[in-house]
Amino acid sequence: MEKLVRLRIDEREVEVPEGATILAAAEAAGIEIPHLCHHPELSPAGICRLCLVEVEGRLLTACYHRVAEGMEVRTDTERLRKLRRLNLELILSDHPLDCLVCERNGFCELQRYAYEYGLETNRFTGPDHERRRLPIREDNPFIRYEPEKCILCGRCVRVCEEVQSRGVLDFASRGFSTRISTGLDRPLTEVNCELCGQCVAVCPTGALTERARRFRGREWELRRVDTVCPFCGCGCRITLHLKDDRIVKVSGGYRGFRLCVKGRFGFPFVHREDRLKVPLIREWNGFREAPWDEALALVARRLLEIREEYGPDAIAGLSSAKCTNEENYLFQKLMRAAIGTNNVDHCARLCHAPTVAGLVQAFGSGAMTNSIDEIIDADCILVTGSNTTEAHPVVAQEILRAVRRGATLIVVDPRRIELAEHAHFHLRQRPGTDVAWINGFCHVILKEGLWDEDFVRERCESFEEFAAAVEKYTPEYVEKITGIPAGLLMEAARAFGRAERGMIFYSMGLTQHTTGTDNVLAIANLAMLTGNVGKRSTGVNPLRGQNNVQGACDMAALPNVLPGYQRLSDLGVCRKFERAWGVEIPEKPGLTVVEMFQAALEGRVKAMLIMGENPMVSDPDISHVAEALERLEFLAVIDIFPNETTKFADVILPAASFAEKDGTFTNTERRVQRIRKALPPPGVARPDWEILCELSTRLGYPMGYSHPGEIMEEIASLVPIYGGISYERLEGEGLQWPCPSADHPGTPYLHRERFVRGKGRFHAVEFREPAELPDAEYPLTLTTGRVLYHFHSRTMTGRVEGLQELVPEAYVEINPADAERLGIRDGARVRVVSRRGAIEVRAMVTERVPVGTVFVPFHFGEAAANLLTNPALDPRSKIPEFKVCAVRIEPVRE
Repeated sequence: MEKLVRLRIDEREVEVPEGATILAAAEAAGIEIPHLCHHPELSPAGICRLCLVEVEGRLLTACYHRVAEGMEVRTDTERLRKLRRLNLELILSDHPLDCLVCERNGFCELQRYAYEYGLETNRFTGPDHERRRLPIREDNPFIRYEPEKCILCGRCVRVCEEVQSRGVLDFASRGFSTRISTGLDRPLTEVNCELCGQCVAVCPTGALTERARRFRGREWELRRVDTVCPFCGCGCRITLHLKDDRIVKVSGGYRGFRLCVKGRFGFPFVHREDRLKVPLIREWNGFREAPWDEALALVARRLLEIREEYGPDAIAGLSSAKCTNEENYLFQKLMRAAIGTNNVDHCARLCHAPTVAGLVQAFGSGAMTNSIDEIIDADCILVTGSNTTEAHPVVAQEILRAVRRGATLIVVDPRRIELAEHAHFHLRQRPGTDVAWINGFCHVILKEGLWDEDFVRERCESFEEFAAAVEKYTPEYVEKITGIPAGLLMEAARAFGRAERGMIFYSMGLTQHTTGTDNVLAIANLAMLTGNVGKRSTGVNPLRGQNNVQGACDMAALPNVLPGYQRLSDLGVCRKFERAWGVEIPEKPGLTVVEMFQAALEGRVKAMLIMGENPMVSDPDISHVAEALERLEFLAVIDIFPNETTKFADVILPAASFAEKDGTFTNTERRVQRIRKALPPPGVARPDWEILCELSTRLGYPMGYSHPGEIMEEIASLVPIYGGISYERLEGEGLQWPCPSADHPGTPYLHRERFVRGKGRFHAVEFREPAELPDAEYPLTLTTGRVLYHFHSRTMTGRVEGLQELVPEAYVEINPADAERLGIRDGARVRVVSRRGAIEVRAMVTERVPVGTVFVPFHFGEAAANLLTNPALDPRSKIPEFKVCAVRIEPVRE
């Protein structure tokens, strides 16, 4: 129990935890102390001296000094007011007084205090020619820096170091010439800056502002709408600032101010002129505009004709991890109730299908077990198959904060990702050998007695079979398979085994394999073996790649379950949904994404409805996908932009973006949060849920919802894990499922007293080689992944000029030794060739990838990595093997 300290502040008794600052104690008592350099999420600096207080006659900085028992504090004496006026005068003596055109006018902290302390004149203002004259810098796509407005509070320096772990800003020069700068005054694009904008978010004046926001409206004129970021699965809460129905800027984020470059600056796509604004119908070799009635009537007629001629299973649908929970629920309901098939899937099949398959078998629930805010208290963090700083930046921030507080970081990744630079152990395995090194960890932990015997005995089953299976995975044996030095593997395994609170994070680098489900089962084994399940700051934490991929799975945009992961094979569950929906539900599980396209090639699937997915970039072996789409008798696509997939459509229906509709997203930590309509859709575009309701009605199954809140009410009535969720309860931070009743607070971490399945189950898994290995013709191993500045198929980020400027095209990372052997120089154009296709990209010669391995980001449709990838499937989860295939690289004459 924490010790409390009593003190008096302005004659008021205050009781706060020991170690609190005077400033924190005053805030707890509702007493405001002026400050400029202090920020609650950053370390104290004591620079501005505005927060001076009197303690028994002594002057102390309230932001820096800790409380003591019996302390008497005064915060507003005449002496303090004079000193604060003096400090403000000194700051303002060299500060431009251009408030009339400053973007922070009315919201500037310096301006506020100058007004409150009545600074009509300044004793220290010198001749104009003595004032600092520093050039304004706009040397990057997003941030404007006006150094003359900088008050040297150091907030930007500290946030860059303490939150972003970049350290690209610091104080330069001395005395009157002191300023904030990068090393050697280089542009932000030439230093280790991510352009996250945290510095802008914490700046108390107008020194740092958003370039796109300039002269777009005064702060007090802007309308604010709270919603959720539409990019990765972190689910950061954001505020849209709008003027005349245009987004001017984005604020908010994790802990109120932390966003990545996409979340803060990636919104211009909403207003792009090439948004889909009206329905389009194919006519000859192009498309013509059509009214909604005609377009929807055509879609309904063709689907009904195909169902009548070939049966309901001749129709398949792809739902979307970018759409809301309500829309995913309606999509699968349309497929099952209106059309009569379970042929419904979405992109989770291509990223975390093994997570659901594996963790359900091991734990009973296929989701992230713990919460993001628990990371800070972990003792040891194991990250594998996740380039976290680029794919989930806010989670990476928390991991690095934990490391600064003393946590041990283990990174297992073939590439030298950024997290590896901060890791205590970096294990570079041969791609596709994850089961071997995880079994090796378990072997060491068992042999050295570091496992949690009580946890295993009381809460788990099938341990003996598992223990026998890992017996042969000695460090030496594992080294032969993976290339990880035996000694390094042993040291890392010991570090994880000794930790009291060990957290495991992984993403698609672990799942996108033909052994993806085995990889997840092996990770679950490691967590159970060490007792790192069912308590804070532990657990198995798969990081979901898209904003609502968790919710799309929860809503059963999957071919083998009903909403809430309720099994089709459970007759009681089926009867419950049949009563609610008023139709019989087909019992036969449907086709997965990859199976749908194979069935289209074989003539078994004749029509598809695709909502918010772009399989012509995201699926493996794209040439195969294109051929399948060409063979369909009918294709309807619902989207916000034309893309590589809409080119094949017979009808294109224009949808609303995240900013133009209401609903909910569920983030990677199972947190259900509201998104809110901030502006109308362009043209006659409609929210996806409205499109689905009308289409279903035209198919003969009426859906009459008037608002997404009504859809959530239906979800809560049928889905136990969402049973206590309603729009009224989602104001604020949202709720984490399972939330079974209206009085339930939500569940920050799973399996607290028992696993969902009862006892956690160990599985004996054996190492198997990837489906395709390098050979003489294709001697290199290709792996794929994300980059920070783009999202998924680049439908949105590819339309943000600043993001495009930072990463304008695809590239291939190649090790210097391989590049030298092949005669390839850095920046040269090369051809990457696999058994399925070829792409031309620029070479990036770097030691980030090991010898024999190359990396291509998958975002770029014009040089699609998935032309190369292998469609071979994991037999259980049906995920393709995106992360390992054999390629060769050839120079291209320029």
